[in-house]
Amino acid sequence: MEQMAALARAVGLVLSLSASLLGCAVAALPGPGKVYLERWAHIQADDQQVREILAAFDRAEEALQARDLEGLLRLYAEDYDHHGITKEGLRQIWWGLLARYRRISSTHIFSGIKVTATGAQRTAEVICTGRLESLSEVGEGLVAIDSWFYEVHRLIYKDGAWQVWGHRGEAPTYLLSLGLWPHPFF
Repeated sequence: MEQMAALARAVGLVLSLSASLLGCAVAALPGPGKVYLERWAHIQADDQQVREILAAFDRAEEALQARDLEGLLRLYAEDYDHHGITKEGLRQIWWGLLARYRRISSTHIFSGIKVTATGAQRTAEVICTGRLESLSEVGEGLVAIDSWFYEVHRLIYKDGAWQVWGHRGEAPTYLLSLGLWPHPFF
């Protein structure tokens, strides 16, 4: 029994030290209102394409900060579709959010960008973790509006800019049965 207790204490000590060291090594999450390219992101695109994709999301964030609905909607392709939500549906969602919340910001952390060209058509898949948040209307702090983890945004290059065209993956049928859609925003 004493050996078991000693082993348990040793394992506990190792776990505690590991957690402490790991805690020191983990960087804080980036602040709101930014687009980040993860340091170890897997990139299958040239530098110009990466800059243009980042710039598209930066312009959307600037429009969001300025509460410019039309500027924000420029991020989305005319034929945007995410499990039945169209660009017009997004217009209504964003309009409602801008009416309800006084300061909305987003954070995007890109961990992968893959651009594919078929003839003259260029598309991209961007792996993104992020959040959409606002300052609280009632108390202090932030209100989480939406968050996503390793979402794959599908983009298309049209009219001289990258636009969100939809998202890869099927909708969780459970959410749809509740009348909820998985994250349509970015």
